[in-house]
Amino acid sequence: MPQARYRLVDTRTTPYYHCISRCVRRAFLCGFDKTSGVNFEHRKQWILDRVKLLSSAFAIDVCAYAIMTNHFHLVLHVDREQAVQLSDDEVIDRWLLIFKGPPVIQKYKAEEPLSTFEQVALNSFIEEWRSRLADLSWFMRSLNERIARLANAEDNCTGRFWEGRFRSQALLDEAALLSCMAYVDLNPIRAGMSKTLQDSEYTSIQERLRHFASKPNRILPNCWLQPLNGGKHESLTPHYIPLNQTDYFALVDWTGRAIREDKRGAIPAEVRPILEQLGVNEKNWVRNTQYFGNRFYRGIGKLSQLKQLAARTGQRWIQGQAQVGAFYA
Repeated sequence: MPQARYRLVDTRTTPYYHCISRCVRRAFLCGFDKTSGVNFEHRKQWILDRVKLLSSAFAIDVCAYAIMTNHFHLVLHVDREQAVQLSDDEVIDRWLLIFKGPPVIQKYKAEEPLSTFEQVALNSFIEEWRSRLADLSWFMRSLNERIARLANAEDNCTGRFWEGRFRSQALLDEAALLSCMAYVDLNPIRAGMSKTLQDSEYTSIQERLRHFASKPNRILPNCWLQPLNGGKHESLTPHYIPLNQTDYFALVDWTGRAIREDKRGAIPAEVRPILEQLGVNEKNWVRNTQYFGNRFYRGIGKLSQLKQLAARTGQRWIQGQAQVGAFYA
């Protein structure tokens, strides 16, 4: 039975989540449909443009993404502290990037005087929007509803476009976050859609590599993705992903080669210290990153972290504890 989202997401435990939305119809979300002969490749840009817009409005950063033929992956960082620190005007401006405001907001923006009742209503809207700007469900809703409308209009049909709800997995520590990001970035290679990271269209790894190639001595200049800056953090609450760019590229490249049977080989010297820092061994890293989407359920982290997540979300236990134990063995 589906769980209420508040029982799946707890930003006190971790601000990082892996989200997946899958198309429910036989028709492709993106790519070329051999059955109908229609090319839906342009829809990938719809999704990417929408994600970029939402990330500029919401207090939610994008760590990784991959847009596939009938589904997409996002690794998101919910920054509630940023939402709290936004001024009232910033909250309004961000919300109006995505939605139309009620008449009282338009009146406020026009600097017209407000009655006492209107001021109370204005304050209520601002606080509600502030909360929503750091809400994972509102981010995904704002993405999926828009794409569904565009796709249904293009297909000249009505009805559900996505599966009932998006799936979310809590990423409870550095190993979980980086394994999930690698899994997302390697999706086109595992699916046989591309052979190299550089050729993996509509993925965050391709975008990071392109920015790095343009200015390798700077941290993702002018890039909207959450930066990689290196360093080890005691908890997953920084504004930077805790691994530098070159190490992450080496880790993902080696993982992709190890997953492919024709590319197996010894672990590179620059990758071994990364796995040691994360507390996982080579065999478990490759196996669990390869099957991340199916092997783990609502969350991945050490057993103590899973128990904490279960307690805070009102659950007695979280499925997948055996797989988690194997990941950190």
